[in-house]
Amino acid sequence: MKTIWEQKWLMLMSVPMLLYVLLFNYYPMWGWRYAFQNLDLNNFKQGADWVGLENFQWLFGRDDFLMSIRNTLAMSVINLVFGTLSSILLAILLNEVRTRAFKRTVQTVTYLPHFLSMVIVVGMAQNMFSSNGVVNSLLLSLGIVDQPVFWLGEGKYFWWLVGIINVWKEVGWNSIIYISTMTSIDPTLYEAAAIDGAGRFKRILHVTLPGIKSTFVVLLIMNIGHLMEAGFELQYLLGNPQVYDNSRTIDVFVMEYGVSNGKFGRAIAAGMFKSCVAIVLLFAANFIAKKLDEDTLI
Repeated sequence: MKTIWEQKWLMLMSVPMLLYVLLFNYYPMWGWRYAFQNLDLNNFKQGADWVGLENFQWLFGRDDFLMSIRNTLAMSVINLVFGTLSSILLAILLNEVRTRAFKRTVQTVTYLPHFLSMVIVVGMAQNMFSSNGVVNSLLLSLGIVDQPVFWLGEGKYFWWLVGIINVWKEVGWNSIIYISTMTSIDPTLYEAAAIDGAGRFKRILHVTLPGIKSTFVVLLIMNIGHLMEAGFELQYLLGNPQVYDNSRTIDVFVMEYGVSNGKFGRAIAAGMFKSCVAIVLLFAANFIAKKLDEDTLI
């Protein structure tokens, strides 16, 4: 009680954020009960009867839902691997730049795409990867391909296109936290490594990377908890009937078969499944990190 009284103003300052989390993150969980009811807005006047696990049985009895799980995990893993590696690499390169003006210019240019609307990003991607777009023109001029590649119409390319677009859009923004972590590394460690004969690459390997390891582990745990969220806007806007088998994520499936058709019970069941899997992944990643004696989130 003494500690609470001494920190009463700090706790008072946290009340608005606490109310925000309770209202927008925890209160909506009351709607999970509809996952066990046949909530149909097209026949809402008839009420919603308790159907138990019928909505979940309907979901897992559909091949397209199972395919959406596959697509979600595949694109999430691609985004996680390439997004993490690219942001760390960019942060290291910017950390090694000694010209402050150039460093700030590159950092600004790389994180500005984060603020672009996904509609604009998809429009740019469609122009670049079209049959007569910049990418095909470059490949043809270099003699890599003999005819234009139908990037947007073949499913085997879709996952990788999503990964490339996400890296381009978010690499600068994601690198900010790694850059800030690198600035907190003790400069004397670099000086000691240089005195011992370590070149720039060895200083990066033995000083910079160990210095950001704890940040990397915590962010990795958080990102693993979001593996079931590959996205909605990019897949929905960039997808077309020719690539539906590879572009439909769980969120797109929920919109098409749940929200659009008024079958809210099925939509909530799919969202509940995604949230439960995310919780399991989060705690599993945190448990493994703790066993390996690494920094953990919980």
